[in-house]
Amino acid sequence: MSTTLQIAYVFGFIGAALMVTSYLMKSMLPLRVVALVACLCLVFYGFLSAAIPTLILYAALIPINIRKTLQIQRLVRSIKNAREDTPVSEWLLPHMSRRTAKAGEQLWSQGDHAEEMLYLESGRLRLLEIDEPLEPGALVGEIGLFTVDHKRTLSLRCETDCVLYSLSSEGMAKLYYQNPKLGFHVMRLVVARLMRDVERSKARAAAAPTMAPSTADANQ
Repeated sequence: MSTTLQIAYVFGFIGAALMVTSYLMKSMLPLRVVALVACLCLVFYGFLSAAIPTLILYAALIPINIRKTLQIQRLVRSIKNAREDTPVSEWLLPHMSRRTAKAGEQLWSQGDHAEEMLYLESGRLRLLEIDEPLEPGALVGEIGLFTVDHKRTLSLRCETDCVLYSLSSEGMAKLYYQNPKLGFHVMRLVVARLMRDVERSKARAAAAPTMAPSTADANQ
């Protein structure tokens, strides 16, 4: 066996081992990097051993893996940089699906199974049980995706024609699967929103009268 062929086999076995390893990995960014290195090794194998089909196949996979790796890196960076006051459109909207809804349309009711979170681009929504309007830029329904029973706690209706962006629970799971760190950062945003709502509730309670007039005062 010639030296060139021996070197080709070394690259081939390394590439095959790395390719199998990539299929066993769960985190998408390391998976893509390992798959890219595997493709490079198998391209060298195909070139040195004159295995043209192998060479063409893995050469074609190299730019695909590079593109996927760059996409995941951009997504990870954008969510790592996300803060409570960062517009959701800057980091989540590219992964959501656009749709429209008519005035009066009930998007979900209290007790429904939570299957999506919504971003309101234009129009007005209302949370019925608490009579709270939602203006453009609002993110709603994300909490239901993280509750144990995945149930809606409030009903949501369109007050006007609306343009919405939707992310399904499967889509959120997919983002988490691509990189487990994403789940942490999304949860941090959700908790920040909850804490902000709690502080607002406390502020409203503090601004309200602390006690009702007594019966004696009322009889005077």
